[in-house]
Amino acid sequence: MDKFRPDIYKKSIYDIDYEKLKKIGIKCLIFDLDNTIAPINMDMPDKKLLDFFAYLEDLGLKCILLSNASKKRVQPFKEHCNIDSSYKSRKPLKKKYRKILEMYSYKDIEIACIGDQLLTDIYGANRLGLTSILVNPISKKEKMGTKINRIIENRIFAYFEKRGIFKKGNYYE
Repeated sequence: MDKFRPDIYKKSIYDIDYEKLKKIGIKCLIFDLDNTIAPINMDMPDKKLLDFFAYLEDLGLKCILLSNASKKRVQPFKEHCNIDSSYKSRKPLKKKYRKILEMYSYKDIEIACIGDQLLTDIYGANRLGLTSILVNPISKKEKMGTKINRIIENRIFAYFEKRGIFKKGNYYE
């Protein structure tokens, strides 16, 4: 069950202290797309998101979009936010995470993965020893597969809460 516990838990991507992450040696940020940086019905990044990625670029952090969504879904965010991307990533499988480590020559301690799902984003990052950061989903609207994952996820949250390990809504670094 420990593989499902995030290293950091914040309300949204905008509440994470990226300067602190950089100070502890993080050089690369891997973001999930749907319900992490944008609701699933948002086709293009808005000004707030564009400004956000410009800020991270100014900080000198490499940003990569790692999504299980299609290329058609991911492409507008890749292009407009000026970030690298991987679509149909099949998270939580290790293959695309390993490819990023190799392609960009990062060490596991230099990467933080940010997402809204324990079963894909957090589990995937933790399996490779990457820093995992959980954020709340932006929207309640989700795909059917995600809705099924949320049922399992809620049981994991209950397991952690019962043991005093981690409680949904209690944010930490």
